[in-house]
Amino acid sequence: MVKGFGKILVIALLGFCFALPADASLTSDINAIVTSKSQKNAHFTVRVVTAPTGRAVYTRCADELMIPASNMKIITSAAAIHYLGPGYEFTTKVGLRGRTLIVIGGGDPLLGDPDTDEKHGRKPGWLFADIAKALKERSVKSLDEIIIDTAFFDKNGVCPNWSANDLNQDYACEVSGLNYNLNCIKVSAKRSGSRAIIYVEPQTKYFSFSNKMKLLSKGQSVIGVMHNAQPNKLLVSGKCAPGNGASADVAIKKPAGFFGVLLAENLSRAGIRVPKQVTQRYTATEKGVKIIRAYETPMADVLERCNTDSLNLAAEAFVKTISAENTTGRINGEWHHGQALVARYLRTLGCKDSEFVLDDGSGLSRKNKLTANVITKVLLARYNSPNRKLFTDSLAVGGQTGTIGKYFKEPAYKGNVIGKTGYISGVRTFSGLCKTPQGVYIFSILTSGGSPSTRTAINDIAKAIIKNNAL
Repeated sequence: MVKGFGKILVIALLGFCFALPADASLTSDINAIVTSKSQKNAHFTVRVVTAPTGRAVYTRCADELMIPASNMKIITSAAAIHYLGPGYEFTTKVGLRGRTLIVIGGGDPLLGDPDTDEKHGRKPGWLFADIAKALKERSVKSLDEIIIDTAFFDKNGVCPNWSANDLNQDYACEVSGLNYNLNCIKVSAKRSGSRAIIYVEPQTKYFSFSNKMKLLSKGQSVIGVMHNAQPNKLLVSGKCAPGNGASADVAIKKPAGFFGVLLAENLSRAGIRVPKQVTQRYTATEKGVKIIRAYETPMADVLERCNTDSLNLAAEAFVKTISAENTTGRINGEWHHGQALVARYLRTLGCKDSEFVLDDGSGLSRKNKLTANVITKVLLARYNSPNRKLFTDSLAVGGQTGTIGKYFKEPAYKGNVIGKTGYISGVRTFSGLCKTPQGVYIFSILTSGGSPSTRTAINDIAKAIIKNNAL
């Protein structure tokens, strides 16, 4: 009888991937969610621990490697605080040597970011206006040369394992040592009489367009924008109806060149004569350069855009900045070196090499693999660090901000669930913290093979944590 019972017990444990309850009610609720009929095609890995001690209160397949999607940003941003420090600032410098203007990129992913500029009360194009002002303060009316220095990062703007189908999209923009406007443009088409007119924001002549928009007598306008073999020429197609237009955000090629042309165009409009071409080269060894402006973006702003808004560019800039700041000469920040340093950070937290595979910073690559154990260890380390507030404030807040602002609006959950969601095809994830009357709980939920209803199931797990720890 004892031997037979042992076999049955082993089979049951395997069926639940070693669910080890510390709270029977919570375990029962989570098990009911993940084994419901609506989730029959979904695979869940889950770990829930107490924030002060890391004591596990629920574990399900938590040592299984899963695609994390944007939960990868938790790892990246935590490593950024570790290596760069809470007071780190992404700095873009503007220098002058005679009548040569030099802009030295520092990898800032938020330079010219419309949301960040609005947050700080800055008008669109403020940067170019301020550079023009700095030149006029020094009585510079004409420039012989404009140089863009992007050497802080290497020249590989796209992670090799990103899908080619994504590279036209704003969320898969190139990563440069000098980024601007999230390395994207907004292309719009509007009906004007018998023509469809193409507009671009920011306004620039850097691009030309092949207008293939078709006119509709009624209906809804739609637009698609694609790059082609000719540099900076975009194919615009779709349908344009009267009374309304359509727009699309498009990732641009060679973002530093885009910035350089925008700078020259804006300086010209400000009355400063500019050269016909913009040069791109490394300038650190050049002498006689006087810095006339320095534009700084604090760590907190980049963390917020990375985690609250899930901005991929912010995460990739973190990885490359970690690399650059740990390279002699502070140049050529690269993914491979940055990932090696992130892996080193994970090992300091007790994570095993078998528990993670790192391929980018944002989670866009399907080559990334993490376990729920790793994510909860990182969250636990950040929660128990002196910089707890900096990190937790960067996460989305249920019922209030970011990617979970539309969820958890009920009074019991609003403001009490904070975390980072993730989604790529076939993958839905959510990791973060639940604030309960019994204390703070850290959780990680990674799923594959689910359906849109899996997002509801994931949210229900977070709710169950709070419900089972109410007074």
